[in-house]
Amino acid sequence: MGIQVIQSFEDILWVLVLIGVMINIHEMGHYWVARYFDVKVEAFSFGFGPRLFGFKRGETDFRFSLIPFGGYVKMTGEQAADGSAPADPRSLLAKPRWQRLLIALAGPMMNVVLAVGLLTGLYMVSFPKLSQADEEAVIGDVLPDSPAAKAGIEAGDRIVKLDSQPGPTWDDVKLKETVSAYRSMALTIDRHGRRFDTAVTPTLSERSGVGSAGWDKRGEVELYSVDPDMPAGKAGIKSGDVVAAVNGQPIDSVNKLHNITETSGGQPLRIEYERDGRKIEASVTPVFKKIDGPARWMVGVGPGLKPHYIDTRLSLPAALNESVSENAKGATMIGKFLQGMVQRRMSPKNLTGPIGMIELSGDAAREGPSAFLGLMSMVSLNLAIFNLLPIPILDGGMILMLLVEMVMHRDLSLTVKEAVFKVGFVFIMLVVAFVLYNDISRYLPAG
Repeated sequence: MGIQVIQSFEDILWVLVLIGVMINIHEMGHYWVARYFDVKVEAFSFGFGPRLFGFKRGETDFRFSLIPFGGYVKMTGEQAADGSAPADPRSLLAKPRWQRLLIALAGPMMNVVLAVGLLTGLYMVSFPKLSQADEEAVIGDVLPDSPAAKAGIEAGDRIVKLDSQPGPTWDDVKLKETVSAYRSMALTIDRHGRRFDTAVTPTLSERSGVGSAGWDKRGEVELYSVDPDMPAGKAGIKSGDVVAAVNGQPIDSVNKLHNITETSGGQPLRIEYERDGRKIEASVTPVFKKIDGPARWMVGVGPGLKPHYIDTRLSLPAALNESVSENAKGATMIGKFLQGMVQRRMSPKNLTGPIGMIELSGDAAREGPSAFLGLMSMVSLNLAIFNLLPIPILDGGMILMLLVEMVMHRDLSLTVKEAVFKVGFVFIMLVVAFVLYNDISRYLPAG
């Protein structure tokens, strides 16, 4: 119990570091551009609520406030009390709309710069490039009655064209599958030198909440995480172990491991696994539990295919190009995910709240600096995109209103602005409540 308390405390500290860096970078963008356009900045706050401590430099109060999850830059005259023209020429509303738009845009753009910069630096130190075999889109396993099986796809087939993209990698295929629940994917398949066209329509996976075609890549199944309080952890299985067989059946895909566990009916499983070159066997009895989806039989492991990397270092131009490419893929996936949620093709249960972020931050920090900085890059990109959504109270909402005013050639009324911001505030509070429920529900028992 004492170790768990210490670990939880460490996780909270690491998430504060993660959020602190991203918020300061975000607000620094607003601050720098506001100062460039000679807007008076009264306060730069890390956190919300009452001021705890800080210092004053020039005319700006740099402060730490009571609630550390967030931050803001307070500028003079952000909202005229009666909607009249501001008297102070250095107030925000006294500046041209294009300048206010750039000030609002600067925060999310700084988060994009942080995301790109962090990956660029990591790739200059170590760039883990997948081996050619791992990149090939070769089907290793197809679940019976799955969308892939119904499309006539078999183990050993190679995807040589995905929609209009020739020669896709396995990552390309998985990305497309993830965001394509109930949407047809056009495929060209190579089977022993013979090519044919088919189409697969992924369904929405109850376990993951994203699109699933029921296929998987063949390879060694490594356990990325093992819950010490679940059956596998209690049986001595650890993260990094490679599962060789279950009940005598060779395990060469993640789907096969999930399928055997979930159809076990609670009967003991004889799991054979490898650790440091040694073969070990353990008897594990699944439990019926609800975590990240509907209740099902599980043993408490997070499996994945063991990748084979070729470590190298990239030059600055190559690292920057790779970083931009990866962040562009990430932004595309986030956009597709949001679109899928709106269209009810993807489950919002994948949204992670504060509790989930605390766990992710602690796990990444314990894994090492590269993992933590990689997580910071990913979360910073998510923060940038979220802030650019056209929702009142966010930067995107402010940008949208400024664009509307620029088209109308006049200001929106104060009444309209206040109503819009109230709606935005209520919406954000609902999102916060939902992600908190999402986090908590992962730990609730079935039913």
